[in-house]
Amino acid sequence: MKKKQTLFAIIGGIVLVALVGVVVYFSNYNKLDHVALPQLTTAVASDEAEVELVTTDGNIKMKLFPKLAPKAVENFLTLSKEGYYKNNEFFRVLDNFMIQTGSKDNKASGESKSIFGAPFANEISDQLYNIRGAVSLANAGQGTTSNGSQFFIVQNPKDMSSQIDTSSYPSKIAAAYKHGGYPSLDGQYTVFGQVISGMNVVDKIAAGKVSAATDSSGGSAGTPVSPVKITEVKILKDWKFSN
Repeated sequence: MKKKQTLFAIIGGIVLVALVGVVVYFSNYNKLDHVALPQLTTAVASDEAEVELVTTDGNIKMKLFPKLAPKAVENFLTLSKEGYYKNNEFFRVLDNFMIQTGSKDNKASGESKSIFGAPFANEISDQLYNIRGAVSLANAGQGTTSNGSQFFIVQNPKDMSSQIDTSSYPSKIAAAYKHGGYPSLDGQYTVFGQVISGMNVVDKIAAGKVSAATDSSGGSAGTPVSPVKITEVKILKDWKFSN
C-alpha cells in the first residue's frame, strides 16, 4: 500500500511540474515572435519588389512588400513607371524623425495621387513597423482612407525602445527600435517598404537646412531651403498584381 501511495505521489509530482511548466511557457509566449519580419533583412525575397530612388543627393534602395501592403505597393510601382515621382522634392524633412515626398505640388497639403481613383485605406500588418528605414504612406490624418502617392522614410536614429510596450511587439522589433524609428506611428500609417541601402543619403537629406516656418502645432514645418529631388525611380524587381 505504501509503495502505491509513493508511486501515486511521484506521478502526481511529475504531473504538477509539467502543468507548472505549461503555465510558465504560455505566460511568456508571445505569438508575435512567430510571425515573419521582412524588414529585418536586406535580402529581397521572392514575394518582394525592389526599387531605387535616384536623388540629387545620392541613391536609396528600398524593398517593397506587395503581399502585406498590396494597394500601397501597386500604387507606388504604377506611379513610378508612369514617371510621377520624377522631380518630386523631399518637401518636408525633420531631422531625427523622417523625410517626406510624393506630391507634384511639393507640399504636404498638395496632391497625393491614387491610381484607384479615390484615396485608399490603411494597410496595417503585425509584420511591419516604423523602425528606422521604414517606408510608409503619409495620410491626411482623416481616418484610415486618405492614402495616395505621398510617402515618408523614417530616419530617426535614436533609441526608442523605452517608448514601446514590449508585450505588444515582436522581441526582434523591440530590439530594432533600440537603433531608431518612430513607434508612435505604428498602427496609424501604412508601412509598405524598407530601405536596404542608402540610409546615409536619408540622413543627409534629413540634416539639410530648413526654413524657420512653423506648422499648425507651432513646431518646425521642416521646409528645406534647398530641397533634394527624386530624378528617377528605377524598378529593380517588379511585382505582378492579379486583377
